[in-house]
Amino acid sequence: MNDFDGLVAVVTGGSSGIGAAAARELDARGARVAIVDRQEGTADRGPYFARTDLAVDEQVRSAIRRVADDLGGIDILINNAGIGAAGDVSANEDDEWQRVYDVNVVGLARVSRAALPFLRRSTAAAIVNTASVAGTNGLPDRALYSATKGAVIALTYAMAADHLAEGIRVNAVAPGTADTPWVQRLLAASDDPAATAENLRRRQPLGRLVTADEVAFAIAYLASPRAGSTTGTVLTVDGGLTTLRVRGQG
Repeated sequence: MNDFDGLVAVVTGGSSGIGAAAARELDARGARVAIVDRQEGTADRGPYFARTDLAVDEQVRSAIRRVADDLGGIDILINNAGIGAAGDVSANEDDEWQRVYDVNVVGLARVSRAALPFLRRSTAAAIVNTASVAGTNGLPDRALYSATKGAVIALTYAMAADHLAEGIRVNAVAPGTADTPWVQRLLAASDDPAATAENLRRRQPLGRLVTADEVAFAIAYLASPRAGSTTGTVLTVDGGLTTLRVRGQG
């Protein structure tokens, strides 16, 4: 497929996990990809990299301007960067709530705000935000993280309404538990990694974790000019967790 030929795509958090998979998918389909991340990847690194802390507005604005100047504009924005948090509502102090919100929600807004002037010039403008099924399902010990992802979903709908008349489509993808470096770190830190991994697999009716490539394919669909009538949509990729209750799983 070459549906992204001639288009410039920015992927935040694109150095690993879902972001890296999205960068590869878009590159394979013809996009010129710029990765915006705090850390530069290795094998997963795209052809263009801008080191940026999404919590610092000046860095965000500078990186987006640099991408647009060097690659000739911005057509696609994948707001994928995010950080996790564990525990119930009492588990994290105020500074941790502020830190996670600052990256997962305000960071998304910072990048979108910086990219809007360039997206408005594109004839194929699209934004895809990475949400999570944690934003719509009550998952244990994910209070802070779930709150931020619920905010991402709400923000996606608001952005889609605000920028529809400007020709900018805004959608989100909501993965279930995906096999990413972040999840592997959570497993490694648990008391019983093998049992925790099995519980995560069983929680999803499909019986396995979602792959980063599967989420990347969904992101590419939402971003593609061929999906021109798709906006204000949250596409769930969760192995059936949200909608299915199969025998033996509740």
